[in-house]
Amino acid sequence: MAIREIIASEEAQPTRLKMSYEEFLEWSNEDTHAEWDASTGEVIIFMPPKDIHQTTLSFLYELLSLFVRLFNLGKVGFAPFEVKLKPDGSSREPDIFFVAKPNLERWTEDKLFGPADLIIEIVSTSTVQNDRRDKFREYAEAGVQEYWIIDPRPGKQRADFFRLDEQGQYYLFATEDNQQVKSQVLPNFWLRPAWLWQVDTLNPLTCALEIEGVAAALTQQIQQVQSKGDE
Repeated sequence: MAIREIIASEEAQPTRLKMSYEEFLEWSNEDTHAEWDASTGEVIIFMPPKDIHQTTLSFLYELLSLFVRLFNLGKVGFAPFEVKLKPDGSSREPDIFFVAKPNLERWTEDKLFGPADLIIEIVSTSTVQNDRRDKFREYAEAGVQEYWIIDPRPGKQRADFFRLDEQGQYYLFATEDNQQVKSQVLPNFWLRPAWLWQVDTLNPLTCALEIEGVAAALTQQIQQVQSKGDE
């Protein structure tokens, strides 16, 4: 089994191994952070992420998860968890993904079979090409309705928000220059791209409270919990 490394302009790309999908399933375990590319038959083993990547991931996951649970919209997941986009397609581990309630039958204990409704990839130097080219194509072909690419690296801060059109192609509907970005797959949810560059200092709950309806829904749930406690 040959191993090859591709050197990027700033740092090495993830290590890649050649094997079949069946071999990949036997080789990997729940602690493995790797993906299998159907077009090349390669397993991509990712380098440990940097702090800015994990801090951004944590902020977005907490923000989305709070909103989704509050309004019972579905379920939010994060890497490492396998998303098998199509039966004959690649096995990916998106940084964050959302599956709407009507599609939760796709979510099993082991993996998500089929596309998520929303996928978010947080760019690192070693994943730029994969996130912006390979996954961009695969997510569109699989029917992922929204794809957000967030690049939090110092000096490269950029956010691209894509949505599928009627022809199954992604179009850019918002960037980091927008004051608010509204999602179609998450009804009434929006975020300020400016939050993404302040994740060290912002509380996801405080940000969520800016979204209309969140404060009222939280108050209602708190009252319900208190009333049950008084019974």
